[in-house]
Amino acid sequence: MNGSMKLWVSALILLLAASGCKKSPAAGVAARVNNRPITYAELEKSQQFQMLSAGDRSSEDQINIQKLEILRTLVDNEIMLQRAEKLGLMAVDADVETKFNELKAPYTQEEFQRQLQNRKMTVEDLKAQLRRELSIQKLINKEITSKISITDADVTEFYNANRASFNLAEPQVHIAQILVTPAPDPNVRNLKGDKAQNEDQARKKIQMLEARLRQGEDFSMLAQNYSEDPNTSTNGGDLGFIPESALEKANVELRKMVMSLQPGQVSPVIHTQEGYRLLKVISKEPAGQRELSDPRVQQSIREQLLNRKDQLLKAAYYEVARNEAKVENFFAKSITENAGKSSK
Repeated sequence: MNGSMKLWVSALILLLAASGCKKSPAAGVAARVNNRPITYAELEKSQQFQMLSAGDRSSEDQINIQKLEILRTLVDNEIMLQRAEKLGLMAVDADVETKFNELKAPYTQEEFQRQLQNRKMTVEDLKAQLRRELSIQKLINKEITSKISITDADVTEFYNANRASFNLAEPQVHIAQILVTPAPDPNVRNLKGDKAQNEDQARKKIQMLEARLRQGEDFSMLAQNYSEDPNTSTNGGDLGFIPESALEKANVELRKMVMSLQPGQVSPVIHTQEGYRLLKVISKEPAGQRELSDPRVQQSIREQLLNRKDQLLKAAYYEVARNEAKVENFFAKSITENAGKSSK
């Protein structure tokens, strides 16, 4: 065998060896994040939790769109979880047990088991979810929240630029909302990518959110994660200050409900033409100019600035984390490879 032939054979052997070492998706793996798998079983479980059941009348394309959105959330959570792990911020057993007991406290054992069954979860599933959520929250607190600083100068500058908005012509109510609608809407952009597809899903979803609020979960975070109002979900459902007259024009019964609530209280589920709502009264303000010296004004401004900065930094942090991670989405790839084939 001459020299050129030997070189050709060696090159062929190397090529075959390299192709043999190329990684392919293992059976049952929907995606990989830095070589850590996310299985189709996990995707199906999350799909069931978000009430996309096999009995739905959604087309295969609609179901796959929802699966892609859910998988994107699972990928993001895995990216954040790996960062928390790397920084030594994983929640310990004591953290999980404390949160678990907080969630269980308002219920009898039978009621709690019913809640788990409704969410298609076991106790182990819930504890695993709590560990992930607590770990990611510890990461966000360290990497984002702890670095946000709102100075007195920031508050004064905001007040001076928006002084007219603090002059109330009539009594107003500061309200936040969580909205769930039965109709599909591509404009919904909550953090979980979660959208009810029909009346039954909408009713079950709002009941789930009401139960989580009763368990003590934060209204603003639930709104960011699950509210289907594209205009307010990103800022925790905050509707701002609404004049009492505007409430009455919108719905007399709605006004009665809101006016019966004290600051900090959350309404029962309200069924309106648009869908289902949960409302939280943040504060009630009398008519007239509110001055910067008013502690409530300062607190309101600080909360707005904090929320705004938190949302900005969180969005940027997620984008940077995605860019630095190695993500392989095999489910998405399978859809593109099967493009053009008939669907149900």
